[in-house]
Amino acid sequence: MALNCGIVGLPNVGKSTIFSAVTSAPAEAANYPFCTIDPNIGIVAVPDHRLDEIARLIPSKKITPATVEFVDIAGLVKGASQGEGLGNRFLASIREVGVIAHVVRCFDNPDIVHVANKIDPASDIETINIELALADLETVQKRYDKIAKLSRISKEQQKENEKVLPIYERLIKCLEDGVPARTLGLDEDESALVYDLHLITLKPVIYVCNVDEDGITNDNEYVKTVRAIAEKENAPVVVICGKIESEIAALDTAEERQEFLEASGLTESGLNPLIRAA
Repeated sequence: MALNCGIVGLPNVGKSTIFSAVTSAPAEAANYPFCTIDPNIGIVAVPDHRLDEIARLIPSKKITPATVEFVDIAGLVKGASQGEGLGNRFLASIREVGVIAHVVRCFDNPDIVHVANKIDPASDIETINIELALADLETVQKRYDKIAKLSRISKEQQKENEKVLPIYERLIKCLEDGVPARTLGLDEDESALVYDLHLITLKPVIYVCNVDEDGITNDNEYVKTVRAIAEKENAPVVVICGKIESEIAALDTAEERQEFLEASGLTESGLNPLIRAA
């Protein structure tokens, strides 16, 4: 079964454009919020030069690369944890993925609207993180209240609670501050105790900076902001120009795509690092 990676972010930051490019699958992309309603799904092969080399040395009738399933999920807005926008549908979809690719707009273009009417990656990331944290907070608080009551009935439950309640309390404090649960750095045993909560903010995250043509080779200030945030979370960052990637994906042959890359000063598509990171 392929690992699945959910592409998330605010509306209109380039999620569907990147999804279409990475999967070569059509996904509606438009200059207005919520153009994606139902999740789009595509499965892609992981580019790995080692597999090509092995196939050259050891010929085989069939070569099967690893695959990743990408899911383009509806955009999230402030208040999504309370059902604003397509919040409930968004949260239900994101709970089902194993990895989150958080697309952040890192370019200026007055012709492409932004839901907050300004380009501010730190604010955009905070909006997403707070809404996901609030959704997780509700989940943890309900479980905490439930098992705290059970401890009054069963001594066995009391022993179990001595292990798990302190973890829940740490989670609650963290999530109340709008901070992702993954920043707590839970160890393997602690993670196992809260696994059945299926918390969104415990999922690993890849930050995807969607830049313009000028931002491919040199980090702009927006990308630097994202990198600083990602470093605190020990999360990888991938820089992609969704516009260029969509143009590459539209070309018919590998030769044409390679010529386009070389003309753009690139050695490979920016999508390959995203697929490998996922």
